[in-house]
Amino acid sequence: MVRDLIALCRPKHWLKNAFVFMPVPFAVAAGAHLDPGVFALGLFAFCLAASAVYAFNDARDAERDRLHVRKRHRPVAAGRISQAAAFLLSGVLALVSLAMAYSAAGDGAAMFIVIYFAINVVYSIGGRDVPLLDVFLLSAGFVLRVLFGCALLAVVASNWLLLCSSALALFLSLAKRRSDLVKGADATYRPSLSGYTASYLEQAMSIMAGMCIIAYALYLRDARVFVPGREFASLPFVVFGVLDYLRVAHVRDEGDNPVDLLVRSPSMWLAALGWAVATLWGLSF
Repeated sequence: MVRDLIALCRPKHWLKNAFVFMPVPFAVAAGAHLDPGVFALGLFAFCLAASAVYAFNDARDAERDRLHVRKRHRPVAAGRISQAAAFLLSGVLALVSLAMAYSAAGDGAAMFIVIYFAINVVYSIGGRDVPLLDVFLLSAGFVLRVLFGCALLAVVASNWLLLCSSALALFLSLAKRRSDLVKGADATYRPSLSGYTASYLEQAMSIMAGMCIIAYALYLRDARVFVPGREFASLPFVVFGVLDYLRVAHVRDEGDNPVDLLVRSPSMWLAALGWAVATLWGLSF
């Protein structure tokens, strides 16, 4: 029972909350105060919020998940946890996450949690069935993580950071839909797939990949927090990471689960490590 409850919360997917960290090095270099305790509390609050959404979706989609070759093994779909228990867990996690976010950074942080819940409810009750709206709603969850990180630091997100994170989020969401399509997911299970073709999604992914790289480069140029001459030190690692993800999504058709892809890919971890080292080396603290 305990293992099923943990599986329902999907802690492995908390890795997506790395988006909360995106503004941290640049904001701190610009003079923002980072309180480790406050940030850790806020980060855990968003992890619980994400788990609340997973539990809600699994409870609501139990019947449909039983028709899916992989999702039918989830705790609710498999009958190991009742739908009522999953809904109850979702509600408890949602309330706790809101309380923790408010305790960490006040109304601003709590507001982003509420918006995150609202977007996911819209996605769950029908938004996911509408082509393009589904990927925009998925992407909004990642961008909200960036905004939440800014709220924990009491800073305003720059336009370039928002554009870069939005393009990256759309890229990941489009890759997920492409993988669903090429792996033969049934349009009766995922109605939005009837509005896509593989070639369209591949072109859209390429556009978002290019936009992400360009937006990040412009963000580096305008950030004003780097040692002169080191502004673009981290850019090659971003280019490599995006292109490597694009390669894996096309060659191995593994874009449907970015968490599993990142966990299993040594090249992705090396790109992330290289980005972190280059960023810290380039920043003027």
